[in-house]
Amino acid sequence: MAQDDPPEKPDKSTQWAELRTDLAEDRNIMAMERTFAGWIRTSFAAIGIGLGFKAVFGAFDPPWLAKAIATVFILAGGWLAITAQKRACRTLERLDAHKFEAISTPNFRALAYSVAAGSLVLTAGLWILNDGNLGG
Repeated sequence: MAQDDPPEKPDKSTQWAELRTDLAEDRNIMAMERTFAGWIRTSFAAIGIGLGFKAVFGAFDPPWLAKAIATVFILAGGWLAITAQKRACRTLERLDAHKFEAISTPNFRALAYSVAAGSLVLTAGLWILNDGNLGG
C-alpha cells in the first residue's frame, strides 16, 4: 500500500465478525454475572446449613461441637462470597462491555464483603450471645 492510498475499509463480513465477537464478549460478562449470583446463593446456603445445624443439634453433647460445625459452614459461606467476588472482578478486567452496561465491580465487592461481614457477626453471635458463655 502506497503512502497516498486511503486506509482500507473493512468489508461487511469483517464488520459482522467484529459485531459477533463484541456480542459474545457481552454474553460472557452476563454469564459471569449469573455465575457470581450462583456463588452468592451457595454462600447463603452454606450459612443457612450452619444455622440449621446449630438449630437441629443445639442440645448436642458436647455442646461446643454443634457450634464448631455450624461455624465451619457459616465461615465457609463468607469465604465463598469473597472468592466469588475476586473471580468476578478478575473476569471483568479481561472483558469489555460493548452493547450493554455491566455491573460495576464495587457492587460485587459491597455484596461479597457484606455477606462475609454478616457471617463473622453471625459466628460471633453464635458463640458469644447465644447463651452467654464460650464453652457451651
